[in-house]
Amino acid sequence: MSPIRYRVADVDGFKVFYREAGDAGAPKLLLLHGFPSAGHMFRDLFPLLADRFRMVAPDLPGFGQSDMPPRDQFSYTFDNIAHVVERFTELIGFDRFAVYVFDYGAPTGFRLAAGHPERITAIISQNGNAYAEGLSNGWTPIRAYWEDPSPANRQALRAFLTPETTRWQYTHGAPDPALVSPDGQNLDNFYLARPGADEVQLDLLGDYKSNVALYPEFQSYFRAHKPPLLAVWGKNDPFFLPPGAEAFKRDIPDAVVRFLDAGHFALETDAPEIAGSIREFLK
Repeated sequence: MSPIRYRVADVDGFKVFYREAGDAGAPKLLLLHGFPSAGHMFRDLFPLLADRFRMVAPDLPGFGQSDMPPRDQFSYTFDNIAHVVERFTELIGFDRFAVYVFDYGAPTGFRLAAGHPERITAIISQNGNAYAEGLSNGWTPIRAYWEDPSPANRQALRAFLTPETTRWQYTHGAPDPALVSPDGQNLDNFYLARPGADEVQLDLLGDYKSNVALYPEFQSYFRAHKPPLLAVWGKNDPFFLPPGAEAFKRDIPDAVVRFLDAGHFALETDAPEIAGSIREFLK
């Protein structure tokens, strides 16, 4: 197996930590994580695909071991996160690449794709949503904050930042919770407990409305460019519903949609199946 290397890129003064494996000349695969995780969520996927791809998994700004500057120095919006990630790809030589998007990684990756369609060779969406019908009722308290960003509605969102909620996100929908390692969720909770991390995450929960507003733009990109797309979806996800996966076929008729008996963090239980689907899809 290709060794995993742990690196730091200086993105115009912003430190981005990333994991990398695979031959430098292999097809490129960018892996973008979601909330409340970091690049470590792909730890089981690296050894399954690094013989085939040059894999890079950055920690998004404010997550994991990447910089988390104070909010008065960096505005935590998905536009700004996508800008940092775009510059990151340019600095590491990712001129043409497939992108694996999950949760927050989806609006990040779809911004990159819509802005530079010539750079995207394929999209793998693992519970990475781009359609209104993919949003469950679990978004109700977050929608309330979008509509009225009051202190009370912001305070209500702190329930999403507790260790208990992180564990629930990892285990809900898994056919057997005993199959879900505590390692990832415990590391996520460590990062969430850092001073100031709570306000960063509340800012991003509030800004997620910008992603929903961009759904029509993302869908227009899908229709115009029809990138090869694989939606591999934990069907028991409490936040992103199966209709969100099926909807890709409306704009990309040749999209491949596969459902797993898994929850939101499907890689925790189904990494071999997901890796196999990617190999078949990108062969």
